Amino acid sequence: MTEENTFRRTAPVSAQDPAVRSDAASTESTVDFAMLEPRDQLKTLLQAEMKDKPFSELSSVLFDHRGASIVGHILLDTLEEAGYSVDDFDAVGALTAAAVPLVSAMIQAAASRGEDLNGFVMDFVYPSIKGPSIACKRVVLIDSWLSEKSYVQTSSLVTLRNGNELSLDFSVVENEGAEVLAVASLIGGVDMVDPTIKVINPVNGEESQLPFVEVFKESELH
Repeated sequence: MTEENTFRRTAPVSAQDPAVRSDAASTESTVDFAMLEPRDQLKTLLQAEMKDKPFSELSSVLFDHRGASIVGHILLDTLEEAGYSVDDFDAVGALTAAAVPLVSAMIQAAASRGEDLNGFVMDFVYPSIKGPSIACKRVVLIDSWLSEKSYVQTSSLVTLRNGNELSLDFSVVENEGAEVLAVASLIGGVDMVDPTIKVINPVNGEESQLPFVEVFKESELH
């Protein structure tokens, strides 16, 4: 048996080969993404996840290595632009399970800047606040997507206009002896110049206005 009959000769790679075109397009897309500023990278990931969806917990973005590596820094930067530097608060709290990766990302981002930041998670199972003590601490409450619409999330039914579960979360945090400075969300559905959230303490009926800090408005991403 001759060598020619034994081994199939490798043909030269053609640029017209569909597999080659696909690999080239993928590489070009990766390069284009890497050239974007971090905020635009996150925006691109969120837009892809939100496409044709009324709501998402954004897990596919927050657990993606690209999103996870930048989202904590972007949240810290956005809060600082709103007047809250990492020196102004001691802890960030996840309002829902969907916000847990955000809190973790913020803790890591702060640590990389030489800052100490704690986190905690709101829960309906005792203890209602899981994490280091927040007594006498200044805190910012965090969620992934807060809108004027009602969305059933992992552990809360939240609306910005009526408060709902957010009022209960606020009262629980206050009852622990902490001061809530603001509520922040990766995506917010309020197109206002100075967005605020009204919460009502269900125990004493006291009303409070909390600043609402949003990284992206829904209208920016659709």
